[in-house]
Amino acid sequence: MANTLALSLAVPGQNIESYMQSLKSIPLLSAEEERALAVRLQDTSDMDAASTLVMSHLRFVVHIAHSYRGYGLPQSDLIQEGNIGLMKAVRRFDPTVGVRLVSFAVHWIRAEIHEYILRNWRIVKVATTKSQRKLFFNLRGAKKRLGWLTQAEVNKVAEELGVSVKDVLEMETRLGTSDTAFDLPVDTDEDADNFSPSGYLEDTRFDPAGLVEDEEWVAHGNNQLADAMSELDERSQEIMRQRWLYEEKSTLQDLAERYHVSAERIRQIEQNALNKLRKTLGDSLGGRIGLTERPSIGAERYCH
Repeated sequence: MANTLALSLAVPGQNIESYMQSLKSIPLLSAEEERALAVRLQDTSDMDAASTLVMSHLRFVVHIAHSYRGYGLPQSDLIQEGNIGLMKAVRRFDPTVGVRLVSFAVHWIRAEIHEYILRNWRIVKVATTKSQRKLFFNLRGAKKRLGWLTQAEVNKVAEELGVSVKDVLEMETRLGTSDTAFDLPVDTDEDADNFSPSGYLEDTRFDPAGLVEDEEWVAHGNNQLADAMSELDERSQEIMRQRWLYEEKSTLQDLAERYHVSAERIRQIEQNALNKLRKTLGDSLGGRIGLTERPSIGAERYCH
């Protein structure tokens, strides 16, 4: 029963006020009660103890999540992510250290909320390094205090946060730009001078005409290569297969030991075979199918 109630309260609905009223009905724990429950969880993995610890601290998650309301993300989602951080903190809390759970959990709650904001604030992630994350969550407050950043203000922010001036300028640019939707909104006037990526970006990978042309060219090249290979003697054909067409290519020394000749002799046979193939295929076809590198399409038909 306690686990079910904890789960329902850990997932806030659309009505945050109603959710908050529900949390106020859950009593806070004294230091002694909190420590006893944490010891039970640590010693016996008692999930009822874990549920009680989580439920008694859900109101603190709401308070922390409220400080991130300026990022344009749903408050209920921020709370839910914070609750995940709280649950992780409860699992890792050590009652023997002598600190209260709320002091320990605040770092886990903020970490989960930070990760959620970074994943969802923009389509393209704006902060990946430690310094960029520090700037992302502090530069907004600095801008409210300082307005648009001058060079002196940039230097001040860099000094206060312990980051480089370059990082401050780069994050200022990232925060000042917005995502562009691939398609125009549905209610946009088609005659208006509005442009979106869908209007000028074209995906040609699946163009039917191009696919048919490529397939026909590959088939033509394979047929020409097969005819050219048939004009070589058997030993030259096998050396070409071993050196060019097989997935695992043989070395000159491997083939020299197989045919009881020197590696230089194998190289000469290979070079002569290449020259004959180029002459038979012609310069244009030979360049297209790549007689300077191992063929990757259709080569398996010549390996037998």
